[in-house]
Amino acid sequence: MDVDMTMNRRQMLTASLIAGGAMMLGTTACSASVNRNAFPFRLTDAEWRRRLSPMQYYVLRQEGTERPGTSALLNEHRSGNFACAGCGQAAFASATKYDSGTGWPSFWRPLARAIGTSSDNALGFARTEVHCSRCGGHLGHVFDDGPAPTGLRYCINGSALRFVPAR
Repeated sequence: MDVDMTMNRRQMLTASLIAGGAMMLGTTACSASVNRNAFPFRLTDAEWRRRLSPMQYYVLRQEGTERPGTSALLNEHRSGNFACAGCGQAAFASATKYDSGTGWPSFWRPLARAIGTSSDNALGFARTEVHCSRCGGHLGHVFDDGPAPTGLRYCINGSALRFVPAR
């Protein structure tokens, strides 16, 4: 089991390096076939640009990836929910967050009906892209090397999320 996880993490780090190289060349790191304008919450491109920071826009609307280890949400351990930074829909509960060692906030389960998925082959191998089910914003990817009980690792860009503390 540890060997498989090490290989998956090694593969993930390799993919991160490739994605980082793509970002430095000015390309996006994901090219999933999601029509981001076909969701219940829609804004014009100009409205998205006004609403989001440049990094949030790059990740959520252009399917980009932030550099690993750069998100303040890596160290967020309070009780609450992590919501889509684009539309505010709650996506992950803090109880499902864990330290995957990858440099991105990771969760083992999303909230019910909060996300959608699509195929992503942009880096030359198959991945599953995760997007917000309300606005279609790109959140990250899901991998099958996570902890019990799901065995899944939702590897999410921190800039695609905002933390909402429990009341």
